[in-house]
Amino acid sequence: MQVSEVKRRTAGRPPGPGKSTSGHSQSLVRGLNLLERLAATPGGLALSELAEMVDLAPSTTHRLLQALQSQGFITQDNELGVWKIDVKTFRIGNSFLEARDFVATSRPFLRRLTAQTGETANLGIRDGATAVFLAQSEWPQMMRMITRLGSRAPLHASGVGKALMAWLPDDEFERVLAERGLSRVTENTLHTPDSLRAGLAEIRQQGYACDREEHAIGLHCVAACVHNEHGTPLAAISVSGPVARIPESRLVELGELVRETAAEITARLGGRVPSEMTVEA
Repeated sequence: MQVSEVKRRTAGRPPGPGKSTSGHSQSLVRGLNLLERLAATPGGLALSELAEMVDLAPSTTHRLLQALQSQGFITQDNELGVWKIDVKTFRIGNSFLEARDFVATSRPFLRRLTAQTGETANLGIRDGATAVFLAQSEWPQMMRMITRLGSRAPLHASGVGKALMAWLPDDEFERVLAERGLSRVTENTLHTPDSLRAGLAEIRQQGYACDREEHAIGLHCVAACVHNEHGTPLAAISVSGPVARIPESRLVELGELVRETAAEITARLGGRVPSEMTVEA
């Protein structure tokens, strides 16, 4: 068979085993990086900002944005000159929440916490060294804690984050420290390994975490972990509000309520609370 005939017959075929698809993979990774940047910025980003963030030429960035736009993942606001996520990306995000049964299971408990406390209740999970908020129940107070769904907070500087971090295996804890460090978000943030370890030991003993203006000045929060069937962290729930309504004297009362609610959710999901939690029922 002539070489020209081989080329003609194989033209358009997908690469066989061992053949490179790095060009397509690189474009996919770059496109996903752009989508992730836009998802983290609800107000949108200009082409020049995106290109700088992902370290690509503006022409390459524009080509990738047009490809994402053609599939309905993003849209361009011509008036403001920025790119934003579109409805298709929103649907994919919602499908993730629907697939995670614990989110749907937790919602009635979040609403009950809000009714019991008069404060905002949240649900979050761990993603690497950060906590990501997936669900919320708000109380219609003029002054209230509002956390945008999908937003993140450092594990060591948030109630939900510390509640999750307290139950991590030692090697995973050390990996988080190495990856993120202990940046000081406010003057109250636990920013040394020793102070954080002591704080996490207290959380394991009492069954709930307290954020005493560690993530935001003027805000108090209590949180407790929801565990899976292995007793490892699945998610965490919290109640948060202004210091004026949640003073130090109220933290224990709310902490016990949140701990009991997290235990209910854990039981509903078929999980188990670790035996090392030494609080009394």
